[in-house]
Amino acid sequence: MRVLIVEDEPTLGQQLKSTLESNGYAIDLSTDGEDGHFMGSTEEYDAVILDLGLPEIDGLTVLDRWRKEERNFPVLVLTARDSWSDKVAGLDAGADDYLAKPFQTEELIARLRALIRRASGNASSELTAGDVRLDTRSGKVTLNGGPVKLTAQEYKLLSYLMHHKGKVVSRTELIEHIYDQDFDRDSNTIEVFVTRIRKKLGADVISTIRGLGYSLEDPDS
Repeated sequence: MRVLIVEDEPTLGQQLKSTLESNGYAIDLSTDGEDGHFMGSTEEYDAVILDLGLPEIDGLTVLDRWRKEERNFPVLVLTARDSWSDKVAGLDAGADDYLAKPFQTEELIARLRALIRRASGNASSELTAGDVRLDTRSGKVTLNGGPVKLTAQEYKLLSYLMHHKGKVVSRTELIEHIYDQDFDRDSNTIEVFVTRIRKKLGADVISTIRGLGYSLEDPDS
């Protein structure tokens, strides 16, 4: 899953970026409202972590502009403000959740996971497709109850397909959502990852839809 962080505190921004990357997310980081608005308007994200007290353009204005542009990714608002009126203003501007500073990183990650799950129509933290299970909390994948070891990129690709189970996902969409902005994106690697996942989880776990992309479905659907 690809996440944009818009945070002007350098230390906090880098800490969040490093922590989320270690939890399997592809992260882009922006440090002001103008740049953050541009990135959110032109790139594809599964979620955004947005500070309200930003230079150039404040976070509420950035969020309001995104929503008017019909950018519908879930947004988790961060702010040092802790009054009920600031919370209401953020939610009314289109935020999906709210977290006041200081906060525990574990809580932020849990809220982020929940936002991404709900945005893709998944209520449970455990995603399933036949005998394959992916626990979004632990990052563990099992087949028939037994653990399956995936590389970071294999996990990201499988996670995205499982979040969007039953839908056809193009190579372009996969590239946009499993790699950050600075990654050297090569569409040929997607096929390599799919082949590796099939070897580990079964040849039928991911279907190739000729000319369109890939799809992951329950075997009996």
